[in-house]
Amino acid sequence: MKFKYFFIQIPFFFCCLLNAQTIDKEVLLEVDGDPVYVSEFMNVYNKNLDLVQDESQKDVDAYLKLFTNYKLKLKEAKTLGLNEKPSYKRELLTYRKQLAKNFMTDNTVTEALVEEAYNRISNDVKAQHILVLLSEDAAPLDTLAAYNKITKLREATLADGFGNVMTKKADGKTVIAEQLGWFNGFKMVYAFENAAFNTAVGETSQPFRTRFGYHIVNVQEKRKSRGERTVAHIMVVNKEGEANTENPETRIQDIYKKINQGEDFEALAKQFSDDKSSASKGGLMPPFSGGQLSASEFEDVAFGLEDVGAVSEPFKTQYGWHIVKLYNKKPVENFEDVKTELVQKVKRDERSKRIDNALYNKLKATYNLSGVQPNLDYFVSVLNEDYYKRKWKLPSDFQATKILFTIGEKDFTYKDFGNYMVKTQRNLRENTPFINIVSTKYTEFFNKSLVEYHEAHLDQVNPEFANVINEYRDGLLLFDLMENTIWNASKTDSLDIQEFYNSNKKNYILPERIDAVVASSTKQKTLKKVSKLLEENMSLDRIKNLVNSNDAVEVIFTSGIMDAEHQALPKGFKFKKGISKIFKHHDAFAVVQVKEILSKTEKTLEEAKGAVISDYQNEKEAKWVEALAKKYPVIVHKDVLKKVKSEIEK
Repeated sequence: MKFKYFFIQIPFFFCCLLNAQTIDKEVLLEVDGDPVYVSEFMNVYNKNLDLVQDESQKDVDAYLKLFTNYKLKLKEAKTLGLNEKPSYKRELLTYRKQLAKNFMTDNTVTEALVEEAYNRISNDVKAQHILVLLSEDAAPLDTLAAYNKITKLREATLADGFGNVMTKKADGKTVIAEQLGWFNGFKMVYAFENAAFNTAVGETSQPFRTRFGYHIVNVQEKRKSRGERTVAHIMVVNKEGEANTENPETRIQDIYKKINQGEDFEALAKQFSDDKSSASKGGLMPPFSGGQLSASEFEDVAFGLEDVGAVSEPFKTQYGWHIVKLYNKKPVENFEDVKTELVQKVKRDERSKRIDNALYNKLKATYNLSGVQPNLDYFVSVLNEDYYKRKWKLPSDFQATKILFTIGEKDFTYKDFGNYMVKTQRNLRENTPFINIVSTKYTEFFNKSLVEYHEAHLDQVNPEFANVINEYRDGLLLFDLMENTIWNASKTDSLDIQEFYNSNKKNYILPERIDAVVASSTKQKTLKKVSKLLEENMSLDRIKNLVNSNDAVEVIFTSGIMDAEHQALPKGFKFKKGISKIFKHHDAFAVVQVKEILSKTEKTLEEAKGAVISDYQNEKEAKWVEALAKKYPVIVHKDVLKKVKSEIEK
């Protein structure tokens, strides 16, 4: 019975597949006579289905309208010739080359490289180094002199100590010495990274070369990477220019005393932290790893907290004063969790040379090429001493049309290789044999030609690449069109923007606000006393002196202009001049002195300019798209649309 149903289902499956493929080839709509196929619409619809937030955009009819507007804009861009602009072609070519790398790299990236990279990001090295500067194209004698110099410096470090040699020999011009601190994988050039990780603690590496010159590196310490921390913080900044603001250090110390008194860290963060991005979350920050933050002091304190729940003492960074609470400690991620990211990093790193060789071998197999160099004696015979001086030219009787090799359907001639040799002339040692020069240049030219040929034909052999490059091509056109038609034009439409603002002032309103003082305390009794003192118009400093002490901070004040959403005010707080009743807020008590109520007012154009310009652009774009629909008639094939809906509903 199982076999019977199995054979019944197979034809049904292939029937559905055949129907879907047939629909893909049908024309869904026409824009000014240009056909748009179902396959293109479905590709875009399916790709964006999970990304859209507006449920209406998941409706086929609503999405078709968006898609049609998109096609109308593309039609206009091409009518205006934006696709022929040199700048557009350059940017598209640059993107194509960048994208092609992702599709051409051999997916079987050497596992050893990725595993090595994981080991390197899982461990930190603390090191110092000495560098003898040397240019990449230095002459042999200069190279030898630099090598001998770094060798002598290494010998000196073994006798006199690395630090002493750094101090005595570094001149900042030809010899550089640096304390590098802690680093891990991908933070240094690959050769330097290798030397640092392969040298034992307390040891000094053998001399090695990078593009900067010859180095020796002394490894001071090694440790496991610190992993990731999740913390909350309370931040107090110096609000320059604001009246009645107290010293930020005094304020943070008051908050710290309240924490030590047993008050809730998160509640205090909600009340007093000046970091608006985290205050409403009780000070909670996104997780971060070592070296990720720009404030090293903050990072050191965060990683210095050992126990979850531990709270730091107040400390200062360039951003203000902080108190930090540790929420979570996370070690370096598992290999499988970061493998994909590491593969991408390895491809961009100097390690990629090994990956390049794997690609060349793969493409040779794809195009059935042996890679064995042909007889290059002719090219050796036409070289002369001018090549050492970068003055060599192809001889007048050069055998230009003879075929050197063939890739796919393209022949590469002697002239192609000859021109490459002319173009890539470099200063060389005059004793470099011509055969060595020709052989090296041929390998470069062959590999370059192989990659370029495959890249040029990627659209034909890789549908995914074709889809992505088409999307970027259209997106680039649309950006150029919108920039010239809507965005840039809006910047100069000052009279139209003023008129739009005058017609829509009611949409740009400053809400009702209050000029107020909010007193916060965990003790209701304290606020009763504060409330009476506020009624007597006593200054905040005097109240603090009466209520607080050196050992205990009973009340903290927040003052200024506040709207209903201000963090110090409870939800639904009614604006009324005078002293409010005492209410609970953020796990504490608060009382509000409302000095003045500022009425709801219309924003000036300057105050609402960002929103006005955005709304003006949206209206202008809508009218423009209506005009495009009249300029380029759109025909939707209803019968095909019905089939599309049927397929989507399956």
